[in-house]
Amino acid sequence: MKKINFLMILMIALVACDGSSSSETSVSSSEASSISSSEATSVPNGLQPLIPYEDCLEPTLEGGWVAQWADEFNGTGLDSTKWNIEVNGDGGGNNELQYYRSENIGVSDGLLTITAKKENYLGKEYTSGRITTKYRYNFLYGRIKVRAKMPGGRGTWAAIWMMPLFNSYGGWPKSGEMDISEYVGYDPDTTYATIHTELFNGTLGTQRGSSKTIENAETEFHDYELIWEPGNLKFYADGLKYFEYGYSAQINQTVPYNQVFPFDQDFFIILNVAIGGNWGGVEGVDPDIFPTAMQVDSVRVFRRDYAVLDTAQPQTPNTLVASTLKNTIHWNKSEDDYGVQKYEIYVDGVYKGYSTLNQYTLKSLTVNQTYSVQVKAIDFVGRESELSDPLLFTFA
Repeated sequence: MKKINFLMILMIALVACDGSSSSETSVSSSEASSISSSEATSVPNGLQPLIPYEDCLEPTLEGGWVAQWADEFNGTGLDSTKWNIEVNGDGGGNNELQYYRSENIGVSDGLLTITAKKENYLGKEYTSGRITTKYRYNFLYGRIKVRAKMPGGRGTWAAIWMMPLFNSYGGWPKSGEMDISEYVGYDPDTTYATIHTELFNGTLGTQRGSSKTIENAETEFHDYELIWEPGNLKFYADGLKYFEYGYSAQINQTVPYNQVFPFDQDFFIILNVAIGGNWGGVEGVDPDIFPTAMQVDSVRVFRRDYAVLDTAQPQTPNTLVASTLKNTIHWNKSEDDYGVQKYEIYVDGVYKGYSTLNQYTLKSLTVNQTYSVQVKAIDFVGRESELSDPLLFTFA
């Protein structure tokens, strides 16, 4: 039943643009293959062109995206080399009503089915399923595409989402959460994309997100996507971007960047159907809807083929200034044809450290001493900018 579909696909500010299609630079497979081996290895760090993941039915997407991991669910059971099945009644911390069991997870006819049932089990009135790729497939940056059909009925709460592999910045929400699609049954044919961080999260009521109407979400399969790059997240439904979240050092200079954009660490994928809870259950649970299920046709992860695409040197960082945050500097984001991977920081000509975004907090320097600080941008193939003009900075 598989079909190959090729779709085209601050902050405090969000962009919700229903109906606007994404525009990515297109590089065809034939163009990519025409690049000679010597040209492909001419990048500074010797990066090789990507090889499409063998088991993905959609090996490439326009814009130079190459499949690096996928599950097409063509077996007779869940692939345990790719997924973990959670078994617990914790409820996800949202006062949910289900117990997650392996018996509610099934794979057949090219589909993953996560079924929610009304049945008493270990003190819970409902059972359902939740699977994750934690420790089996974790990644940093890329394009995640999930084709799914949502469960119907008041009280269901289905989710396609991502959590950090390690709590590098602290427990939830400090290390971040990316919700590619959340679907609550009492609000049919509506998908929600949301992010949670230390500064912007559901506990504070400050989370950032948007929603989009998806006709026949419960009876037809639709594509839910996230393009995740340094300092920027774009969320799509059926190829249309409806939410974008980006980091702005100038707007957020009073806090460390990780409080606003902690999405520079490895994350993993989660698929689940919850019952009730703080959001799914606000209008109660209809006992007559069960069993009900989310079905997933495929989960695919793509990466940019930087060895083929990236040809330009990043722009030299400019406009270094002292931030409001103590001993912190920020600068204008450097332009590059396919993005900056990191910035290196130099103090009096000596390498001090690096930052994935255009903000850095200086540490371990002498109080009241003035230093010359410079920044260099480095892209994904290792091309380096020139060092910025120096900023004279007095450490406090």
